[in-house]
Amino acid sequence: MASLDAPSTRLARAWLGLGLAALTGSGLLALLLVLSRTPGIQHVFPLRDFFRAALVVHVDLSVLIWFMAFAAVLWSLAGNSRWATLGWVGFWLATLGTTLIGVAPFFPDAQPLLNNYVPVLQQPVFFAGLVLTAIGVGLSVVRALLTIPPQISFKGGMPADAALRLGVWLGAVAAAVALASFVGSWLAVTDVLGQLLWERVFWGGGHVLQFQHALLACVAWFWLADALGAPVATSGRATAILFLIAALPLLAVPVIYARYEVGSGEHMGSFMQLMAHGHTLMAPLVLLAAAALWQVRWQVAPAKSALLASMGLFVTGGVLAYLIQGANVVIPAHYHGSIVGVTLAFMGLTYVVLPRLGFGAPEDRLARWQPYVYGGGQLLHVLGLAWSGGYGVQRKVAGAEQVLTSLPQKIGMGMMGLGGLIAIIGGVMFVVVCLRAMLPRRPRQPLKT
Repeated sequence: MASLDAPSTRLARAWLGLGLAALTGSGLLALLLVLSRTPGIQHVFPLRDFFRAALVVHVDLSVLIWFMAFAAVLWSLAGNSRWATLGWVGFWLATLGTTLIGVAPFFPDAQPLLNNYVPVLQQPVFFAGLVLTAIGVGLSVVRALLTIPPQISFKGGMPADAALRLGVWLGAVAAAVALASFVGSWLAVTDVLGQLLWERVFWGGGHVLQFQHALLACVAWFWLADALGAPVATSGRATAILFLIAALPLLAVPVIYARYEVGSGEHMGSFMQLMAHGHTLMAPLVLLAAAALWQVRWQVAPAKSALLASMGLFVTGGVLAYLIQGANVVIPAHYHGSIVGVTLAFMGLTYVVLPRLGFGAPEDRLARWQPYVYGGGQLLHVLGLAWSGGYGVQRKVAGAEQVLTSLPQKIGMGMMGLGGLIAIIGGVMFVVVCLRAMLPRRPRQPLKT
C-alpha cells in the first residue's frame, strides 16, 4: 500500500474530487430533467431545447466524467508512483475540460444533439471541453498502462490482489481501445454532418467503454466483498483467468474496424452484437460476486448496502435489455439500470478507499442507508420508464412532447418522476457522506467552567 504522500495516492485523491464534482453537477441537472418529464409539473418546462441541453451535460457528467474519473482513481491506486507528472497533466486537462463542458449551455447557440453514448452541444466551448477531457483521460490511461504491472502466473499461486490489479489494468486496456475507436471513427467519417456525424464517431468507442465500466464494476464488487470479510471463492489465478476471458471481446474491435466501413449497417450491427453477446463472458465474475453477497447477507455495513444495491440494479438493467422493442423509454430504463449499478459499485468502493486516501471513515448510518435510498429510487425510476415504454412513451422527449394520453402512461411516468426525486436525495446523501469524511473537522473545544 502506497503512503499517503505518495504521488499515486495524491493523484487518486485529486481524481476522486473531480469525480464527485461531476456527480454533483449531474445531480443538479437530473433534478431539472426529472421535473421536466413528471406529469403535472412538466408544463413548467415548455422549452424543448432546455431539456435537451440539460440532458446532454447530465449524461456527459454522470456517465462519462464520473466513470472515467473513478477509473483514474483505481488506475492510480493500482499503479506505482512513476510518471506522476504525466498523471497530473492529464488530471488538470480533464478538470479544465469538465469545467468547460459544465458551463457550455450558458453560452449562445448551444444546439443539443442527442446522439448515443456521448451526446454533444454543437458549440465551440463544449467541444473544447470535450477534447481537453479526452486528452486528459488519455494521458491517465497511458500512465495506467505504464505503471500497473499485469502479473499473471499460470504455474504457481497468485495473490488475490494481483488478480484485481489485472482487472484494473484490463479496464485501462478497454479505455485505450475506446479512445482509439473514437479517433479512428473521427478520421473515417467525412461525408455527414450534425447528429449523424457524432452518432458514427461515438458508436464504436461508446460500446467499448461499456466493457471498461463492467470490468471495473466487477473489480469493485470483488473489492467490496473482500472488505466485508467474504472474498470470492476462487484462487487468484482462477480470478485472473476469468478477467482475461471477460476482456476477450476487445479483440474483436480492430477486426470490426478492418472489415466494415464506419457508420455502415454492418459496422453498427457488429458492435450491437458484440455488446449483447460479449458481456455474457462476464457471467462467471457476476456469479462469484453474487455468491460472496450471499455470504454477507446479514451484515450491516455501507459496503454490503452498496454491493446489494449495485448488483440488483445491474442485473435489472441487463434483463430489460432483452425487452427493448422500438425507440421508447424502455431503452433508457435498460441503461439507467446498468449504469446506476456501476455507479453504486463505485460509490460503495469510495466508502472503502476513503480511509486509504487519508480521509476519515464514512459515517456508518448515513452511508449504510445511502445506497438503498439511491438504488431504491433508481429502481422505481427504471420500472416507471419500462412500464411507460410498454405503452409507447418515446425516449428523448419531455414536457408536452411526451403526449401522455392514457392513464397507464401517466402512472408510469409518475413512478419515474418519484423514483428520480428519491434517487436525487440518495445522490445528495452520497456527496454529504463523502464531504464529511474528506473535509477537516475542527476539534471540539472543552466547555468553560
